[in-house]
Amino acid sequence: MEHKPSQDRRENCDTPSERDAFSVAEARRRLLDAVSPLSAKESIRLKEGLARIVAETVSAPFDVPPHANSAVDGYAVRSVDLPKQGRCRLTVIGTAMAGTPYRGEMAAGHCVRIMTGGVLPRGCDTVIMQEQAERVGDTINVGNDHSAGQHVRRAGEDLSAGQTVIAAGKRLTPADLGLLASLGMDAVTVTRRPRVAFFSTGDELRTSGEPLDEGAIYDSNRYTLYGLLLQTGAEPLDLGVVRDRREALRETLAKAAAQADAVITTGGVSVGDADFVRDTLAELGEVFFWKVGMKPGRPFAFGRIAQTWFFGLPGNPVSAMATYYQFVQPALRRMMGERERSPLHFKVPCATTLKKAPGRMEFQRGVLETNSEGKTVVRSTGEQGSHILRSMSEADCFIILPAESGDVPAGTLVDVQPFAVL
Repeated sequence: MEHKPSQDRRENCDTPSERDAFSVAEARRRLLDAVSPLSAKESIRLKEGLARIVAETVSAPFDVPPHANSAVDGYAVRSVDLPKQGRCRLTVIGTAMAGTPYRGEMAAGHCVRIMTGGVLPRGCDTVIMQEQAERVGDTINVGNDHSAGQHVRRAGEDLSAGQTVIAAGKRLTPADLGLLASLGMDAVTVTRRPRVAFFSTGDELRTSGEPLDEGAIYDSNRYTLYGLLLQTGAEPLDLGVVRDRREALRETLAKAAAQADAVITTGGVSVGDADFVRDTLAELGEVFFWKVGMKPGRPFAFGRIAQTWFFGLPGNPVSAMATYYQFVQPALRRMMGERERSPLHFKVPCATTLKKAPGRMEFQRGVLETNSEGKTVVRSTGEQGSHILRSMSEADCFIILPAESGDVPAGTLVDVQPFAVL
């Protein structure tokens, strides 16, 4: 069960003016302009490469396929032997299996039985599907309804020697692993994973498995962040929960910065009496900005301690996830050298009425589904409080409402941002 944080740890959502807060787009731009890719590279086994970022462009060392081959089971023939009218007989003089080519010479009036993937014998340029050839002993009877080059995969049809196979900055997919394997590669050079230290702040937080005394709540953010960091492709370093003591926070921030490329905290960046993170960061390093005009997630801090980037996320669990997706994940991807991409948005009708007050861009949680008419729509997950983690567990997208928007009637076209492509 998710508990609602006490008032002094809740993000400040009632600030009357947003004049000192950056827009989401401006905050993301400033953050990405500041962060640069890590220079360290490493060579890893191909089977370990899924979701890693390619550090060096890979070019094809040879044509793929390396030889012309058959796309079907049938008979390899010379197109000049095919009849212009009527039918003709060709003599079968051998067989070409996948991996066992036919090495003889091809003469006029001859053909070779060939299996899918078999190398096309010298002199042949066409394949007749076995269903379209009448086999009689050592001959086949074929008609005039065939064209030169049919059912043949040409050498280099997939890739030609020297062609770019995978450009630097691409996140490797299962198809990419297969593609690299088809070139005989068993290793790939990737950018080193960024090491990301993270911890939660707050006297009220308890780790799962500990007794829950009165006034305390279980810390969900560290578990969520651990999953998000793994999903992004970073190396997570969990530093636990830090109590609301300036010296403890200062010590943990310094320790985190010394061993990581980035540090993430949750909680402590608002304006409560016990919110020390922003002030401590200013003592140890720099604060570039700490307010963003979004809901949930207004108190988001970005800065640096020496050479380590700092991301201060709000304590409310949905706010922490929303700011991670919009700011931290793009920054980590840039650190890994991944090619920058704009967040994918598209418009669909909203099946439910949405409540909103003008003032800030909102990231409401939604579920994409197909309605009774076969059309894609989105519906709200219900209550949108920033403490309701269930709304993220049920959701598969953000419904993005612009700052000037008010309530949204059902049936209105709205922008959605699917989690699957974040």
